[in-house]
Amino acid sequence: MDRGSYDSTSIPLNQARFQPDYSGPNTPGNKSPYDGPSNFAESGYYGSAPIPQKKKGVSPWIKFGLPILVVVIVAAVVAGVVASRKSNKSSAISNTPGSPSPNGSPAGPGVTGLDGLAVFPVATDSYELPVYPQTTNTALFTVPTFTTNPKLTYPADPFQPANPSPTQLRQDHPRLIAPAYKWAVLPELVQQDPYLSEWNATIFGNATDYFNSPPVPYVVDGALTKSGILDPCRQVKERIKAWAYAYRMTNDSRWAERAWTELETVAGNTSTSWGPDVDRWNSLHFLDTAEMTAAFAIGYDWLFDYWSVERRTAIMWSIITYGLNFGNQAYTDLSFGWWSNNITGNWNCVCNSGLTMGALAIFDEDPTGVSQAILAKSIPNAVQNCIFGVSEDGSWSETANYWYFGTDAMAEMASSLQTATGSQDAFGMLSTNPSLNETGAFHIYIQGMTSLFNYGDHGPNKYSTTSNANLFFGGYFNIPAYQLHQRDQQDSAEPTAMFWYEPTVSGAWWDNLALDHYFPDPFDSWFSARTTWTNNNGLYIAMKASQALNHQTHGDLDCGDFVIDALGQRWAGELGSADYDSPDYFSSEAQNSPRWTYYRKMTEGQNTLLINAENQLVTANPTTTFGTTGDQQGSSTVNQLAKGSTAFFVADMTTAYNNSNSVKRGIRFVNDRQQILLQDEINVGTLGQWRMHTNATVSIDSSGTTATLSLGGQKMTVQILNASQGTVFGTSAAVRLPTDPPPPVPDQPNPGVTVLTIDFPAGVTTLEVLFTPQYPNVDTSSFPDQSTVVPLAQWSTTSHS
Repeated sequence: MDRGSYDSTSIPLNQARFQPDYSGPNTPGNKSPYDGPSNFAESGYYGSAPIPQKKKGVSPWIKFGLPILVVVIVAAVVAGVVASRKSNKSSAISNTPGSPSPNGSPAGPGVTGLDGLAVFPVATDSYELPVYPQTTNTALFTVPTFTTNPKLTYPADPFQPANPSPTQLRQDHPRLIAPAYKWAVLPELVQQDPYLSEWNATIFGNATDYFNSPPVPYVVDGALTKSGILDPCRQVKERIKAWAYAYRMTNDSRWAERAWTELETVAGNTSTSWGPDVDRWNSLHFLDTAEMTAAFAIGYDWLFDYWSVERRTAIMWSIITYGLNFGNQAYTDLSFGWWSNNITGNWNCVCNSGLTMGALAIFDEDPTGVSQAILAKSIPNAVQNCIFGVSEDGSWSETANYWYFGTDAMAEMASSLQTATGSQDAFGMLSTNPSLNETGAFHIYIQGMTSLFNYGDHGPNKYSTTSNANLFFGGYFNIPAYQLHQRDQQDSAEPTAMFWYEPTVSGAWWDNLALDHYFPDPFDSWFSARTTWTNNNGLYIAMKASQALNHQTHGDLDCGDFVIDALGQRWAGELGSADYDSPDYFSSEAQNSPRWTYYRKMTEGQNTLLINAENQLVTANPTTTFGTTGDQQGSSTVNQLAKGSTAFFVADMTTAYNNSNSVKRGIRFVNDRQQILLQDEINVGTLGQWRMHTNATVSIDSSGTTATLSLGGQKMTVQILNASQGTVFGTSAAVRLPTDPPPPVPDQPNPGVTVLTIDFPAGVTTLEVLFTPQYPNVDTSSFPDQSTVVPLAQWSTTSHS
């Protein structure tokens, strides 16, 4: 795979399971089947749920099968770890060292895998995040790189057109993502690489589970003009990928025949009814059509040599009739194909991707010419729109969860164009947006110690979507850290990983990776900072202060919103999506939109300042600053922080509020990253309230200035410093204020969530709130005093030393 012309100095590198999109901008709301409360830790999903509470113990890789533990060998002495040379285009995720803090203590020795390859995670925790052995043996973990091991290298692609064209395609099949020359060597690579071996076993396990299940039924989720049949379409795509993969790896016809039964059923060609005859894949909610078209494209292409001419023709006509014909109409009728009209979010990526894959798969056999017509429209449309779902700083323009859906579709489309046409930059998809190579960093930094900084809408399950786009981006942009990070994640075991992952990758993704990162684009300005990359009990803070408009109606009125992780718990967290089927939920982003009357979307449902009990202004244009001591983690999994290590983020949020002369907020690490200080400087003409949502049990002392939070067997103290008379903590339920205008339908409940509050008067107020995790064997009473107020304008990396 061409690594492009990526310059590693251009990106200062930057999980939550993934949730999909059921709505478009300014369209009626689309229902999520997960519209009630659930427990994040139990479900593994980040939809309409309370803030996640961590469970005790260690859980397996819930969805994707066996843990990496199966293939790792923990030894007292590890002599077989491959010493890797540093790539001449090293990871953008490069970063520096530092004194002890709660980052774990030296423990077990090292970990190695088959063929001397280093394999790092030894388990997953209850959030399905990788658990790394805690060791100071730096020899075990080397700088991220791509090696030149010939035993682990794919041969050169024999298809090398001098002038790639969307209409001059590879003549053999498969041509989408997984060309035949890669299939030919994959079995040997599976034997050599422990990750490929585990993923292969997991894919076969999933394929077996699907094999023994009846065909996916036609189940409408809400009205067909809403989310329609998106879940069934995604399930079909997931199944077809697994069965086609299993067939090509075994030549066992049972897998192909089971795929045929599924395809025949959802094409409506059996005695079982599957949707209306004319618009079987529900083009009114075009994501459904796109996902099913992609499923049929993979079934057609990966099993091309197995199908009889009659079956192949039947699949082709289903793609044309229920997919491409509606797609061709969508590009010209913009009221129908609104997603193609300057829409940069996940809708554009998914719809263009599914149509492109369908057109490429059947191009040579299509007697109608619609495939050629689609490619003439879908490729430039994606280049103009889809790829700019990535902002100038690498953030995804919607929300952290929608990154999965958008980038996964983008990667499948770009990869299919590469393999089918020979265009290495996918006709501009991979080169037109200069920030595209930074979006993998967004994905890595948005992940805390428990879950994502999961602001805004999350959506429900995306069955067919993973974060394997980082495998694809890592290979193309020559950023080995992207691949190394993703291969350790619980969602990696999926057929695309077998072709996007490069077995020559080696090293520890965290080696030289900065602990802190600032995403400065005003459109979605935010930052994250942490104490470690390899101990899930460390500290993590993230805050955003961005513009509220043009986020595909998926954002919240949340300028100044923050999350805090410590001790394996999320202490300040997000409520997530409201019910996607609620009236007017996606009506608009206007100030008077009914969207902003739902508690989970309005300002009081966020971890920020509420002034005069009013929503923030949608016209907010905050300015932000950032500082860091520049700490990077070294190769050891026990991170040693330097004395004075810190990071901070300051936002002027004045433009987000009525009746305000000045509203500023800052958050930072103090005391060598062992505590967190949140400071607000407020000058307003009316009353206001500081608000933080937590799953913790809250106990407030007699003075009212110290709150003790208890969660998951751990404790966090929260103190008001320099409290003026009457400035005390309070608590409330996570429900709307009695004075709020009612939403179109009642809010979803938020059981188990408490709002920690501080009321403040009109006029000038400075609030300092200090968070202190109660780590075992750490005497917090000896911590330096933090009561000296340093104005936000004077914050620096040394201002609180």
